[in-house]
Amino acid sequence: MKRWRRVVSTAILLGLMALVLLFIYAPIAWLVLSSISTRAELLAVPPHWIPEHPTLKNYRDILIPGTAVSEVARTFSVTLRNSFIVAGSTTLICLVTGSLAGYALARLRLPFRNALFMSILGVRMVPEISLVVPLYIIAARLALLNKPIILIITYLSFALPFAIWMLSTFFESVPRELEDAALIDGSSRLGTLFRVVLPVAAPGIVSTALFTFLLAWDEFFFALIFTSTIAAKTVPVAIAEFTGRYAVDITAMMTGGVLAALPPVLLALVFQRYIVSGLSAGAVKG
Repeated sequence: MKRWRRVVSTAILLGLMALVLLFIYAPIAWLVLSSISTRAELLAVPPHWIPEHPTLKNYRDILIPGTAVSEVARTFSVTLRNSFIVAGSTTLICLVTGSLAGYALARLRLPFRNALFMSILGVRMVPEISLVVPLYIIAARLALLNKPIILIITYLSFALPFAIWMLSTFFESVPRELEDAALIDGSSRLGTLFRVVLPVAAPGIVSTALFTFLLAWDEFFFALIFTSTIAAKTVPVAIAEFTGRYAVDITAMMTGGVLAALPPVLLALVFQRYIVSGLSAGAVKG
């Protein structure tokens, strides 16, 4: 009887797991299949779940300038480059600045340390909608609108506090004995950070870099407000513009969605080992 109950419970768990996996991966599969389908197949009734005539023309139209029909599709490669520049620059600045600030908060006896730490977290919790008006006025007066630099600056307003918070947590998990030994050997505090702490906390740094990159890569609101030209638009804005007032370039939208999802997925696959170990290390102090 117990064996029969175990079999039934296992079957129920497997069925629930299959439903969850279907719920997660079905939209992704439909996105990929739609990107290699023609417009006629996507608009067919009943729909063609599996494309009868798969084609890579949609990818060619987006990745090769001048071959697409719509203006948004022809310039998608430019927005893809802008997203790499903005997200990469934001991540690099957050890692450099966040490492120094996070280490100082984790190790140095600063006055009002807890208040400073909570204020950093408080900045991260401020809604984006409340910052857009003053930031837009400042950007307009400094002639920074429609330039990637304004996106980097605004993304730092929410990505940098996040990076400082995560990195300080990872630094606190590094044993103090390693730093004490380096200090006794004559290393400076900054030398100890670069020679001892950062190598030990490498999994946490990689995890922070990936999450920061995702925050900047997927951000839509600021990019929509501060950019109106192709020279500065990012991928989320370009994908939204495939939906026009009178028509929807559905094949280009699906193809753009696949291309926009590839960099984060590839980064997660490449650094999966560091991400898991980094999150585990940041969960325990000592």
